[in-house]
Amino acid sequence: MEIEPGTRSETTMNTTSSLPVVLASTSPFRKELLQRLGITFTTAAPDVDESPLADETPEALVRRLAKAKARAIGQSCQGLIIGSDQVATTGSDILGKPGTHVHATEQLRALSGRLVTFHTGLCLLNSMTGEAQVDVIPFKVQFRQLDEGQIERYLQADQPYNCAGSFKSEGQGITLFERMDGDDPSALIGLPLIRLTTMLARAGLVLP
Repeated sequence: MEIEPGTRSETTMNTTSSLPVVLASTSPFRKELLQRLGITFTTAAPDVDESPLADETPEALVRRLAKAKARAIGQSCQGLIIGSDQVATTGSDILGKPGTHVHATEQLRALSGRLVTFHTGLCLLNSMTGEAQVDVIPFKVQFRQLDEGQIERYLQADQPYNCAGSFKSEGQGITLFERMDGDDPSALIGLPLIRLTTMLARAGLVLP
């Protein structure tokens, strides 16, 4: 985990538990995940260009965007700002959101029997001090061999057209997997709660 020191104080450890928490995302999936921690928080939509830079690796991309989202909200909100970004890759290809049934069908055909790695960037910014804790959490999924009937039935059930990889692991998408490999299953959905809990504790908000 990378810690970027703030410019307005030496440290935030165990001193900021009363600061408000803001999730720099309006994603319903991330909001639902954060609610599991039992903390009070608000949400805000960051205005950030998510286009990758030339020759930028997936890990560098999600790290940069997680920080950018947190800092964008931190300009107008005081507190502990949570930024997160995720990309899925298979081989050297970055998987986007399919958008349509046709594209989702094509994507799942291509993923059949393959290993997919999800890279989730996470940033916890104390906007009062400028200190940022940043990390990238990987999670791997091995897809089953899928036939046309399985793909069609799944897409009709979950309609995951706004999800990278064309599946919702919190829904029936779990049936598409042969195995999963990673330290934090919540990272697969887009907000690594185990790592976030560690970051919050360092910032003074100890859970539960």
